[in-house]
Amino acid sequence: MSNKKQKSIPTSKIKRAAKIAGTSAKVGGNYMKYYSKKLINNKHTKDELHNDNATDIYDTLSELKGSALKVAQMMSMDEQVLPDAYQEKFSMSQYSAPALSYPLISKTFKEYLGKKPDEIFDTFSKEAVNAASIGQVHKATKDGKKLAVKIQYPGVADSISSDLKLIKPLAARLFNMKSADLKMYLEEVESKLIEETHYMNELKNGEEIRSLCTSFENIKFPKYYKELSSDRILTMDWIEGEMFTDFIKRCDDQGLKNKIGQSLWDFTLYQMRELQMVHADPHPGNFIISNDGQLCVIDFGCVKVIPDDFARYYYQLLRPDILEHEDELMEIYEKMDFFRAEDKPEDKAKLRAVYERMITLLGKPFHHDSFDFGDDEFFKAIFSMGEDISKDKSIRKLNNARGSRDAIYVMRTFFGLYNLLHQLNAKVDLNYPIFLPKGSKVA
Repeated sequence: MSNKKQKSIPTSKIKRAAKIAGTSAKVGGNYMKYYSKKLINNKHTKDELHNDNATDIYDTLSELKGSALKVAQMMSMDEQVLPDAYQEKFSMSQYSAPALSYPLISKTFKEYLGKKPDEIFDTFSKEAVNAASIGQVHKATKDGKKLAVKIQYPGVADSISSDLKLIKPLAARLFNMKSADLKMYLEEVESKLIEETHYMNELKNGEEIRSLCTSFENIKFPKYYKELSSDRILTMDWIEGEMFTDFIKRCDDQGLKNKIGQSLWDFTLYQMRELQMVHADPHPGNFIISNDGQLCVIDFGCVKVIPDDFARYYYQLLRPDILEHEDELMEIYEKMDFFRAEDKPEDKAKLRAVYERMITLLGKPFHHDSFDFGDDEFFKAIFSMGEDISKDKSIRKLNNARGSRDAIYVMRTFFGLYNLLHQLNAKVDLNYPIFLPKGSKVA
């Protein structure tokens, strides 16, 4: 985590807009500097440009916190979508953003729980143990229990809508998309971010999923403490272990990594198929590997409830034989809003080619009894597909905000899961064919 301490957060719309506008100007200046150097030396690469832009954008977003920083965090989850410089910087927002100073934390406690931290807990660390986009975590003890206390940054909840409007042009430029194309995406992100800022909702989600997933022997969940929590402060059990990223760097036991990967796969697919509600923020900062080698899920702020109609149709696209059933496939495309009334036959043909390439590739892990997520060729093919689509102007024009908005967080969950498993180089057994009807037994 950064050692830099932040004494205040810009909370007014004018100050936040000025910060983002200033960053956009810096990015513009970086492009001018790059093209000037390119005129002098044609071999000059964009590496310096990417580094300068990534640093300027991250420095501003990490100061603003909230939804602006959350968008950076989400982009960092999609490896190869952005150049390495952006991924490296933006991934810091998962757990290593600059922390708030203790006086600001104490003020938040006084406002929401009526007392300062040292008046509530037996001990309370003045230094945050990690800091992310919406809040930071401190270690505490009370009545002999070790506790993790998450405190939300001031002003985060009130600035979500305005921040997303401000960040849209910058995000569109980084994603190489038209600003209008981000509309549906950002609307869904906004609704989930608003939920994430209500910590009592996270407490409810965490307790509910914990009670429904007691059969998982290798997964651990913290207990939450309602009497020590509020909408802006959340207290839970402290779990001894390593953050996911630190575990990956240190561990050379592939058997243990496979075990962790299997737990991740089974837990996610069980939620999607059986519960139809899923922990939809699978980035490394939300997982700890305990000292006894268990996967610990520590954040339930972002939980996506999956509607019946969506589950019934969308999951069928993962079936190994789905492309052989023309009528069924076309029905799913229509039900999921992949086609529009104004589409010409040649447009539909072009879109179908893209959809079927995606179905074949992203559904591949479901077409085998087991799958090796350490396969670099599989991920290169995914990234190559994304690059091809982003460069094809005719596809980008047709692909504007198609499909069900429910797919946004479901696909984000899949991509996040795939990336975590890839970092583990994990080989997993299928176990939960998601395209089977809910409640079906696995052979």
